[in-house]
Amino acid sequence: MSAAAVKFLQSLVVPEGPRAGKAVRLAPFQRTFVRAALKKTVSIAALSVARGNGKSAISGGLGLGALLGVWDSQPRREVIIAARTRDQAKICWSFVEGFARSLPDDIQRQLKFRRATREIEFAGNGGGILRAIAAEGRNALGSAPTLAVLDERGHWPIDAGDALEAALLTGLGKRNGKAVLISTSASDDAHPFSRWLDHPPTNAYVQEHRPPPGLAADDVESLLIANPGARHHIGASEKWLAQQAEAAIARGGSALLNFRLLHRNERVTADGRDLLLMPDQWLACETAELPPRVGPCIVGIDLGGSMSMSAAAFFWPETGRLECSGAFARKPSLLDRGQADSVGDRYVQMRDRGELTTIGDAVVAVGPWLASVARQLDGAPIAALCADRYRQAEVSEALDAAGLRCPVVWRGQGFKDGAEDVERFRRAVFDGQVRSLPSLLLRSAFADAVCLSDPAGNSKLVKGRSKGRIDAAAATILAVAQGARMLAAPKRTGRAIWA
Repeated sequence: MSAAAVKFLQSLVVPEGPRAGKAVRLAPFQRTFVRAALKKTVSIAALSVARGNGKSAISGGLGLGALLGVWDSQPRREVIIAARTRDQAKICWSFVEGFARSLPDDIQRQLKFRRATREIEFAGNGGGILRAIAAEGRNALGSAPTLAVLDERGHWPIDAGDALEAALLTGLGKRNGKAVLISTSASDDAHPFSRWLDHPPTNAYVQEHRPPPGLAADDVESLLIANPGARHHIGASEKWLAQQAEAAIARGGSALLNFRLLHRNERVTADGRDLLLMPDQWLACETAELPPRVGPCIVGIDLGGSMSMSAAAFFWPETGRLECSGAFARKPSLLDRGQADSVGDRYVQMRDRGELTTIGDAVVAVGPWLASVARQLDGAPIAALCADRYRQAEVSEALDAAGLRCPVVWRGQGFKDGAEDVERFRRAVFDGQVRSLPSLLLRSAFADAVCLSDPAGNSKLVKGRSKGRIDAAAATILAVAQGARMLAAPKRTGRAIWA
């Protein structure tokens, strides 16, 4: 079955683009996906790859092959290619039509094209019909497809997309059909397409070309991970991608976010208005050599709950030096937590890098944890410790238990205190007043940190996804904002004495 599919796809002729009129050549990653997707044990196959890597060729070629019965001889086959919008569905249908024009004449005579309804009917080999539809559940009601191709599934509207996906997958069961999901990355881990990739069922095959998070937009090796076709003259060349990365970095803002989403295949929202920091803004704070520990230190802490992370940030305002560490309880294990939070072995990597520790059994023991925080300072003077006033009683008890004596600044997490802290933190970052070693802990926290704004434009910190761990970002904001307040405070040069 898979060998027949690969042979059929490579017998087609490219209908458009620079290679129009030439035979289709599958890159190794495409052959791998096609062979795995058409195995008898696989009923759902998902491919995530950057834009311009032949997704349309795979979608259209598989749809046409299934219509002709190249690997499935069921009579009256039904193939559905579902896209986000009607216009996108029309593009998918046109690609199938273009491939069909390269078929032998006797096969073409048995094909009937209906452009108004975006259908292609085949009279030979038991017959079949191919339809291109938009992402609306009612479009697939009553269908029993032998193959369903979900094009750009990561960018379908959530409600309508889920309804169509459910209608297609339930219809596939009637005829032992297959579903193929092909898309660039969705904007976050909570999207249904992301869940297919992160938690596939036993009858699914997943192939994801996504680089590790937190890398620079122009990092060449990670660009080639997201664009495996570049080495095989499919889609954009390595030179073009490097040029676009340079342009996106120069423009910044939504242009950079769109480049990361579409050409680096990263899970970032294309709308940067609600992000606490854009990825490249934080990367600009990272340095290979930290400034010295000079002057007083500000400590920001964020206590987690029974299953959350606790985090501490150390900030030296005079030099801009920032350090941060996190802690989880020992149970469940870091690997199990990572699987539950859809981040794989990221917590294990943080531990190996010395950024994350485990303390306590089922809950982080706050007193011993704060004592370990003090030990990390190695005797550096603490000018202030900043914490959420909502946990005031718990923090006070833990400070007593740890034997820490220092001024405590209580801050709220609502719009009044939160908006000021967020604004001071952002200003310090943009002014180059925050310097940190490359930290997977902080990169992950800022990737999940967004801001909620009230009608007056005040912003407070919230999570970007339900399972995101932003504790390190919250602690960092508290420490840096307090450091900015201390630097801005007027210096007292003397004291008036009344005679």
